[in-house]
This record gives sequence, C-alpha cells and structure tokens, in this order.
Amino acid sequence: MKLVMHARTGNLGMEYTGFLLKTQKSVLQAQADSFSCQIGSGEAAEEWPILSIERDSQGLLLACRPFPSDTPFALTAALEDGGSVFTNEDISETLIQGLGQFKALAENGVLYRLYSPAASGPRPLILFLHGGGECGYDNMSQMTGIFGAIKLSESYPDLFVMAPQAPGLLADMMPDKAAFYRNTFTSFYQPKGTGWHREYLGAVCDIIRRLIREKKVDENRIYVTGASMGGAGTLRALSVGAGLFAAAAPVCPTMIPETYNILCSLTDAKIWISTAYADHTLYRHKYIVDAVMKLKDAGNKNVHLTLYAPEELEKYGLSADPDMPLSKKLSENHSSWILTYHNEYGIMDWLISQHK
Repeated sequence: MKLVMHARTGNLGMEYTGFLLKTQKSVLQAQADSFSCQIGSGEAAEEWPILSIERDSQGLLLACRPFPSDTPFALTAALEDGGSVFTNEDISETLIQGLGQFKALAENGVLYRLYSPAASGPRPLILFLHGGGECGYDNMSQMTGIFGAIKLSESYPDLFVMAPQAPGLLADMMPDKAAFYRNTFTSFYQPKGTGWHREYLGAVCDIIRRLIREKKVDENRIYVTGASMGGAGTLRALSVGAGLFAAAAPVCPTMIPETYNILCSLTDAKIWISTAYADHTLYRHKYIVDAVMKLKDAGNKNVHLTLYAPEELEKYGLSADPDMPLSKKLSENHSSWILTYHNEYGIMDWLISQHK
C-alpha cells in the first residue's frame, strides 16, 4: 500500500489537501469511519476531518481540510485485513495542483519553470521572482514555497508565466544533488552571488529575448513581479533588462541603497508597489514612500503605491489574532503578496493591461 499526497500551493505555501491510498481490492470496501487523522505532535496534536472518500482505479482518495505540508500527521486506517498508520515518512509521491502545467527547464545557467498558454501567436509573459526563502537548485521551491507562480497561471491562463529559481549557496547543496545538477545541466550555474543579482537576472532576460525572437512572446507585453527579495529583484530586473518590460508590480521589495536608487531612477516606468501598512523590516516604508514621491515630483504619472490596512490583511488570515505579539504580527504582515496575487485593488489586472 502506497501513500500519495494531493497538495496545492496555498496562501502560505504548500499544503496537503488529500491522501491517496494506492491499495488492494479489500481496502476499497472501507467506509469513512474506517479512517481518522491527526495533525501536529504532542499536546498540540488535533483531530483533522476527512471530508470525503472517492474510489478510482488507483485506490482511495481521502479529501481533507488543507494543512501545511511541514506539519506532522498520522492517518489511521482500520481495514478488513488489519490496521495501518501512515505518517509523513510514508509519502511515496506528492501531486501538486497546477504544477504539471509548468515545464522544468535549464538554460543559460538558469533553472526555471515555464507555463505556456495554448495559443498560436505571440502572447504576453509574466516573470515571477520568488522571495529569499526559495533560493536553491531543486527548481521546485519557487513553485511550492511561496504563493505566486501557479496562482498567476490559473488567473491568467492565456499568458506565459516564467518562474526562475535564484541561486543559493553551493555549500548548502548536498554532494549528490550537486553532482546530479552538474551532470544534468551542462550550463549549470556556478553563482558569483546568491539571490537575484544582476548577472543572473541578465541571463533570465536573455531567455525572454529568445522567446521573443521565436515569436512566442509579445515583446510589447512583458511584465515582472516579485515578493520581498523578489520585489527587490523586480526593481533590479528593470535596471538589467532596460526596455524589456512594459510594467512591474514589486511587492514589499527589500530596500537597500542599490534598490532605492534604482526605484528613484524609474521616471518613465509603469510600476505599482504594494506592501503592508507595517512590515517586519520597519525602514522599508520610509524609502519606498520617499522614492515614490520623488518619481511623482519628476512627473511619473504611472507610479502607484498601495499600503494594505490591518483589516485588509486580516481578511486573508494575516495578523488576525488580537493577542498576537507585535514581532509576530509584523512577520505575518510581510506576506502581503498574498493580497496582491489575489488581485486586491486590481493590481495584477492593471499590470497585464499595460503595453510598451
């Protein structure tokens, strides 16, 4: 009997939505009360409801209320031929909703996933840049660790969605994984830095230019968005890929002297910045507001800024607990990209309506 998890990329990252038991005929007679589930560990463990059971050619699919994939669980099955308990260690495969629409690719030393629309002519493209927690070499974390790429492909299925993975530290890579990537990708990237640095973003932009030359992507409708470190990467991409992007939507962008100066220089760019009213990096807002005011003073009528209010964040479950310590509240507020990629204020609709 094998355990396959059904999952999706939820607001806060990958979450499980069901258990698929690839199993024998005798088990197919099991009823809902044959199963029980607990999530969490120790005193924090709680009963988790099985919502439905479906039988198909592979076995039994037990739908459950979604829960974070890094949460311990114990699924107990009381079956005719004996009981079984399944835990995280028993997972043989995970099927992630929407991931199969993205092709895993490696080019110019860049690891990326690409969603391609079913269209014969050139289509717009959204470049999605993940945050700092998803750097690495698995070409997967940028899809499952942060709400964004899969959501964008579902919201705008007629557009390309490109989701590269920024390089991490080679020292953090397991030796067997390092050997695998070097053997698999002849242009495996040996980073001179981690994250969304200029050289790597230049290689990303070159891939987009190839797609333009091949008449797959509309050169007048290319967009870039990203969150946190990816928000800073969005600003950096506007500098590296000068003239490539029609518009940008950076979310809670990291503000350092470099990204602040880039933002101040975007006097002709179409850009909409969004972030929470207060964030875990408290100085972020001062520099964002200062830069936006400078752009407006310079005559840029296409720069927009949205600061999400507490009640707007609470609508998505962020910082909703009134007894939450301030430090945790500021940390939760950082996930303001959830609101942006749910198209609050029509930010994403605005983005994809822009033309060069």
